[in-house]
Amino acid sequence: MKPSDNELHAYVDDRLDPESRRAVEAHLAQAPEDAARVAAYREQNAALHAAFDPVLDEPVPDRLRHVGATRRAGRVAVAAGWLALGAAIGWFANAFLTDRPHALVSFSRQAALAHAVYSPEVRHPVEVGAAEQEHLVNWLSKRVGAKLRAPVLTAEGSELVGGRLLPGEGGAVAQFMYQDGKGKRLTLYVSRLAGKQRDTAFRFSQEDKVSVFYWIDGTLGYALSGELPKADLLGVATAVYKQINP
Repeated sequence: MKPSDNELHAYVDDRLDPESRRAVEAHLAQAPEDAARVAAYREQNAALHAAFDPVLDEPVPDRLRHVGATRRAGRVAVAAGWLALGAAIGWFANAFLTDRPHALVSFSRQAALAHAVYSPEVRHPVEVGAAEQEHLVNWLSKRVGAKLRAPVLTAEGSELVGGRLLPGEGGAVAQFMYQDGKGKRLTLYVSRLAGKQRDTAFRFSQEDKVSVFYWIDGTLGYALSGELPKADLLGVATAVYKQINP
């Protein structure tokens, strides 16, 4: 049974009993779209804590410690302060979910989650194999709505396994999978973004064992994920970028 929104929020807040938590985790492993939502909820919580925990931890000003005639004024000031803080949190949450660029909100986490879900698969790691590469690229390009390329990573020690179509917050997402001679896999996650983004710099994130280099190129966001040292993954990401921008 699909978890409700309340159960997903409770899962993020670690308020589920062990049995319910296992049930939600089993669902997320089979539902990339809901898993992406959970990742976005977690990032939102982290951003809210980073922004407002320092305010909550500040000592009470001396002027509010007075008793007697100033006690009521102090209570009013504290109440007003909490109302202002609540309004600020509400504004920040709304801006975080709607105004910030998609690639800076949850893009890398979605890519890492997709990698963690599909890279261990033995029999069905991809929907379309490398033997049908032309069909694969044309199909994913049509669904994503942009001309895609499957970079060649032979020089980096990996060969294309194939790819699959995934759901994303903004629509269809393409995932290309590569594998080296030892069975180690990399995934390239490509999503169409709303509008043309200005921030094109490489960014790095670490999600448990999965390292991710991600960047924006025009209207597309790219994320290369793998269980590799940061320097090694950067070398592959650079090769991918050069092939996309010859």
